[in-house]
Amino acid sequence: MREVILLIDVQNDFLPWGSLPVPRGDEVIAIANRLLARLDDRPVVATQDWHPPDHQSFASQHPGRRPYDVVDLGGIPQVLWPDHCVAFTHGARLAAALDARRVERIFLKGIDPAVDSYSGFFDNARRRATGLGGWLRERAFDGVVLLGLATDYCVKATALDALELGLAVTLVQDGCRSVDVAPGDGAAAFAAVAAAGGRLVRSEELVARTTPR
Repeated sequence: MREVILLIDVQNDFLPWGSLPVPRGDEVIAIANRLLARLDDRPVVATQDWHPPDHQSFASQHPGRRPYDVVDLGGIPQVLWPDHCVAFTHGARLAAALDARRVERIFLKGIDPAVDSYSGFFDNARRRATGLGGWLRERAFDGVVLLGLATDYCVKATALDALELGLAVTLVQDGCRSVDVAPGDGAAAFAAVAAAGGRLVRSEELVARTTPR
């Protein structure tokens, strides 16, 4: 199997001090760095939320609404979020502590103000692809090792789309953290990926198969 490591949205705004904090989200960085160092035979790609300032998933664009309210956005239920990962801002950058030297390509998502994009492959309406699927297909990759933020939204959506596209998915559970808008959302996301055929592992299972350098 030809795999890539796929880092999902390890961005400043999703860290505990960011504008849309994922609890303990910073803890994924050390795990990601360890995997990048030890699994150095696998290429690395990443996704980034890259929103325009008027993105319609932002609660600020809906007078009278608050973050975490749910609205209809173009026929799709949409959680309203605090403004986050606005293109070209500090919050949208990859976390400084992440060792991004091996990242070959970054795929931007959430660029259309009218629709959110949880998955690293498509927007939520599946009208636009990010280019990730084509990039993997052109290079004959057939699997992804997936980790990042947040389990219950972008990690889950990316993993499920990868499986639907025929890719093998290895989801690194300890390399993910959840928003848990509703308690248990993260655990439910892991269960959904496993039910769809994804493989759930701990990072130590992966690095144990490599020889320390």
